[in-house]
Amino acid sequence: MSLRTPWADSLDRDAVLQEYPRPQLVRDSYLNLNGRWEYAITDSAEHPVDWDGDILVPFSPEAELSGVGRQLLPGRHLWYRRTLRIPIGFAEDRVLLHFGAVDQDCVVYLDGVRVGGHSGGFLPFCIDLGSALSDVAEHVLTVDVVDVSDTSHRSRGKQALRRGGIWYTAQSGIWQTVWLESVPAVHVQRLDIRPLLADATVEVTVIGSAASTTAEATVVLTADGAVVSSGSGRPGEPITLPVDDVRAWSPEDPYLYDLEVRLGTDSVTSYVGMRSVGVERDGNGMPRLLLNGRPYFHAGVLDQGYWPDGLLTAPSDEALIHDIQSMKELGFTMLRKHIKVESLRWYHHCDRLGMLVWQDMVNGGRRYNPAVITAPVLLPVRIDDRRHRVFGRQDAAGREEFQRELAETVTLLKSVPSVVVWVPFNEGWGQFDALDAVERIRSLDQDRVIDHASGWHDQSGGDLRSLHVYFRRIRPARSWGRDGRAVVVSEYGGYSLRLAGHAFSDREFGYRRLPSVSAFTDAFAALHRDEVLPAIAAGLSGIVYTQLADVEDELNGLLTADRTVLKADAGTVRTITRELAARFSLVAPPNQPAHEGVQDGSQNRRA
Repeated sequence: MSLRTPWADSLDRDAVLQEYPRPQLVRDSYLNLNGRWEYAITDSAEHPVDWDGDILVPFSPEAELSGVGRQLLPGRHLWYRRTLRIPIGFAEDRVLLHFGAVDQDCVVYLDGVRVGGHSGGFLPFCIDLGSALSDVAEHVLTVDVVDVSDTSHRSRGKQALRRGGIWYTAQSGIWQTVWLESVPAVHVQRLDIRPLLADATVEVTVIGSAASTTAEATVVLTADGAVVSSGSGRPGEPITLPVDDVRAWSPEDPYLYDLEVRLGTDSVTSYVGMRSVGVERDGNGMPRLLLNGRPYFHAGVLDQGYWPDGLLTAPSDEALIHDIQSMKELGFTMLRKHIKVESLRWYHHCDRLGMLVWQDMVNGGRRYNPAVITAPVLLPVRIDDRRHRVFGRQDAAGREEFQRELAETVTLLKSVPSVVVWVPFNEGWGQFDALDAVERIRSLDQDRVIDHASGWHDQSGGDLRSLHVYFRRIRPARSWGRDGRAVVVSEYGGYSLRLAGHAFSDREFGYRRLPSVSAFTDAFAALHRDEVLPAIAAGLSGIVYTQLADVEDELNGLLTADRTVLKADAGTVRTITRELAARFSLVAPPNQPAHEGVQDGSQNRRA
């Protein structure tokens, strides 16, 4: 059946997803290109003569909200075309064309001339159009997209041309916002923002355009409109800003400082959350996840980021907020963004609402061997992931692509306060050389926790011992904590409940089927009372319940796929999350005093 979220009916097809797409680097030139484009699906790379109709960008043609309802198959081309006229006075020295994400590879043309392209379906990219756009002429923008989906070693996440079970409808094409901005020749390209809570400082590195080598960057840090500190330096070099009486960021107090950055005539704004994360032994000698220098329990939910009407694209900004806020109101403090890189607005809402994020990388590799990715559900199997062929990673080009995208993902999100854990591999899906992945991440970001192999095929690396537990009890082991890694159950639960009128198909995937909301609530409560709570004293530092919302055949969400029904009693869930935090506070005392001079809202967590 067709499912629609409440936001689909209020979608303005002439003003789709108009919000500024890059909240941590904002400038006042912005022209949104979402909306009605022409589309065609062809068998060749020749520009179409005839067009098939309209498509609503940025929804993929496979998504209901696109208005198309067609699957792009490997070997075919998905074409987009629209005209544009930029406002008088918009263009400065350069005009930049931004794509939030295009799945999977694309070539971009302006007035029939190739101006750029991109490979990979989950990361943003920018094309410098120079001074090619005139504010007196009408221009034609054309995009040619191809997508091999899951028929190759390419990164694709959970998309499958033959969807079913835990694999979802494959999508293609433009699926995040398309927009233009105008910049001077000397301008800010990126900000690397590093809060150093223990030192009460912020390091801001301004990455400038090629023309900015002789310019000086100035950074001003403010709190509620009052200047806290300022500094200047050359592009590419860290500018250190002291912060007196630091107000630490936490889920309980998600306070954000504002940043103003000037480089030449360019001016942008940003923000920073002052927080630190890590793994250290608590006062009882057990390795624990830390937030702001003190043990902090991560009570999380697996978040796939799929929508029944938009697939990977949320129907509105309000829909993104709804998912985060709904889980926060239930007492969860963390979301594990599963095998997807979200739009930057989603991370911004986690920053401002106060939600920790564990960020998965997007998996690839050839078809997976069931003995590698399924057998460990029940059997204690651990395979050395240097055996590339066993994991479907025999293609050097695929391994190199993953390593490149890993670096790009870390670079993109390492300034986001809410992102606290990197997860390069999940359940052996395209896993390879996980210890090398840890080193690659550490070289780019020394300030976050790494879950190097979530689920199974642990290579004894990273900061976490990461368990998935579905068909057996959560049982503490004497070995927990011996290697200095904190123990987390990074997937568990997955209880399913079919509610009439809210199911995607006749199929039902879950790890335990329940017949009613009351039965679901009772089972959820018993799972945490009998298994999760006792494990905290034995060393458990974090949990990730499967999952936030139903996705297609998976009916194991706390919310239905259309986001209209909560399947468990809200009061019961809130009681459980309070009990988890209280138990953790009792059994995981700090090993040392909190940072001197830091106002730490995390100390006010519910007890």
